[in-house]
Amino acid sequence: MFDGTSVVFIVDDDPSIRESLSLLLRSAGFEVVTYASATEFLDSESHISSPACLVLDVKMPGIGGLDLQKELRSRKYDIPIIFITGHGDIPMSVQAMKHGAVDFLPKPFDDAGLLAAVREALSKHLEVRADLDEKKLITQRIDSLTTREHEVLTYLIAGLLNKQIAYELNISERTVKAHRKQVFDKMGVRSIAELVRLTETAGIPPTAPRGK
Repeated sequence: MFDGTSVVFIVDDDPSIRESLSLLLRSAGFEVVTYASATEFLDSESHISSPACLVLDVKMPGIGGLDLQKELRSRKYDIPIIFITGHGDIPMSVQAMKHGAVDFLPKPFDDAGLLAAVREALSKHLEVRADLDEKKLITQRIDSLTTREHEVLTYLIAGLLNKQIAYELNISERTVKAHRKQVFDKMGVRSIAELVRLTETAGIPPTAPRGK
């Protein structure tokens, strides 16, 4: 595992390419791990770490680069991919980019171009991981709410006033105020606007009042 360290994974069946890429990337300060095949990479657990990116050859014996990209997507691995190839064509490039590749570089590639692509990929992975961490934290806060507090939350983000929520839930306005305070405290917010942003991030829909 390489938690907390930026790692560039290289998957290429050509040992000379793996060596030259490793030297280039290590000289730029990146940690590098190489694999001779897609199967070898899939059998390793190291690519679960973050932040990381994958420099991947398109044409390889067995599982090719595009097939590995597809397999990683099916396993819900979010690692950004930079494709390199000596045999690529426009359709390959379009397919790779459509499925989320950061870049598609023909061999022989420009060193500066590759390093720029790697930095972009690592930056993208950091953003993805930060978003996932935020969603996880928000979900934990939402899970801490009682059933009634969750109901009040969904009415609050719909823009209802305390007295309207009291009517919808058939409870007193004083009780709504108490639940509202608990919702704000548990969610770590001080305004409805903050609460709306958090619930939008978590995908929590508002509850419309009766008759609407």
